[in-house]
Amino acid sequence: MSKSSYPISINSSPSEARIVITDKKGVEVYAGNTPATIKLRAGSGFFGKAQYQVKFTKDGYDIKTVPVNFKLDGWYFGNILLGGVIGMLIIDPATGAMYKLDTEFLNETLSKSTASIDKTELKVYGINVIPSAWTKHLVIVSK
Repeated sequence: MSKSSYPISINSSPSEARIVITDKKGVEVYAGNTPATIKLRAGSGFFGKAQYQVKFTKDGYDIKTVPVNFKLDGWYFGNILLGGVIGMLIIDPATGAMYKLDTEFLNETLSKSTASIDKTELKVYGINVIPSAWTKHLVIVSK
């Protein structure tokens, strides 16, 4: 009755943000730009539910990471009523069909980056080209 993978729609404001989706082991399963619709597997090993992280990046905006989780599907217990003990104990746990996507949509608003890059410079001047007002602040380093 349940599926083993589910579509999720991912949007951002502003659009065209870069997204990278990784599974709970940190393996990249998708990379692209918003808006996007991706199918994610519900299971992660026998009786294991999948978990994902969606990382949003865009120049001039803070990086944002959002979890995508799966939860137990109520239809999983329908196996008992329909006489599907094999489905309940073997098929659904092996395929991930016992879980369903917690949300079908991600709509994330990215925050403008407030970090500024301080460009520190080092300028070297010869003694003959510095203003005379600077000479009283000079320190002899070696003779």
